[in-house]
Amino acid sequence: MNDKTDFRCGTVAIVGRPNVGKSTLLNALVGQKISITSRKAQTTRHRITGICTTDDAQYIFVDTPGFQTRHATALNRSLNRAVTSTLSSVDVVLFVIEAGNFGPDDEKVLNLLPDNTPVLLIVNKLDRIADKAKVLPFLQEMGGKRDFREIVPLSAKRAEDIKHLMGVLRPYLLEGEPIYGEDDLTDRSERFMASEILREKVFRWTGDELPYTSTVIIDKFEQEGNLRRIFATILVDRDNHKAMIIGNKGAKLKQISTDARVDMEKLFDGPVYLEVWIKVKGGWADNEAGLRAYGYE
Repeated sequence: MNDKTDFRCGTVAIVGRPNVGKSTLLNALVGQKISITSRKAQTTRHRITGICTTDDAQYIFVDTPGFQTRHATALNRSLNRAVTSTLSSVDVVLFVIEAGNFGPDDEKVLNLLPDNTPVLLIVNKLDRIADKAKVLPFLQEMGGKRDFREIVPLSAKRAEDIKHLMGVLRPYLLEGEPIYGEDDLTDRSERFMASEILREKVFRWTGDELPYTSTVIIDKFEQEGNLRRIFATILVDRDNHKAMIIGNKGAKLKQISTDARVDMEKLFDGPVYLEVWIKVKGGWADNEAGLRAYGYE
C-alpha cells in the first residue's frame, strides 16, 4: 500500500426499504458477492460488513436488512433493531431508494436517519427509467425532503457509477489507518457466509411459493486442507413448506444444494462437500429466544 499520510478509513451504512438494491450495491462496491440477493423482501436478515481497500482509503460498508413496516413478528423486530443500531455507529449513511419511486415505506426509513451523521441519497436502478426527462424533476423533489450531503443517481450494475460513488464517498471517511487487512472482504466467518449462500438458493428456487419463514443453520463446518465439509439444516415453519423445498423426487432440493455448493466453492476458492437436511419447526420466526439461538439480534 502507498504512504498512509492521507489515508482514510470509515464505516458506511447502506439503508433503505426492502428491494431497493442494497445488497446488489454492497456486492458491487466490494467487488465480490458477499451479501445475498433475491427479489424477495427480507432476503438480507443480518448486518453484513463488506470491506473495500484502495491505495488511499478503506471503506467498511454495512448492508442492513430492509426496514420492515408490514408485519410485527419477532423476526421483523429483530431486523429493525439491526437497522437502528447500525445507524448509531457509522460515519456516513447511504440512503438507497429506487429511481422514480418514493413511497410511504421509504418515508419511514428516511424518518429514522440520524441528524448528526452525513446522509447521501443514492437513487438506484437508474437504468430502469425509460424516460430520462423524468429523472431531474424526481431528484429535485427528493432534494426537498432532507438536507442530503449529496444526491447520487446510479445503477449498481454499472462499474463507472460505482467508481464515481467511491470518489464521492471518500471525503466523508475519517483520516486514519485501515482497520482490516488489505485482502479482507468481510468480517463474517465462512460458516456464516455458507449459511447465507444456501438461504439465497432456497429463496431463488422456491419463488413466491415459500413464505419468508425459512432459515438455514450450519450444523457442522469442517476443513481438511483445502476441502470444506459443510452439514446444514434448512428450517421451515410447516410440513408443506418442506415439500416445496424437496420438490418432485427431490429435484428442487438437489438443485438448491448444487447451486449453493458451486457458489461456496467460488467464494472459498476450494472444493466443498455439502449435505443438506430439512427440518420443520413451527413458529420459529416469532420466538425471541429461538431467534437469538439462530444468530439473530
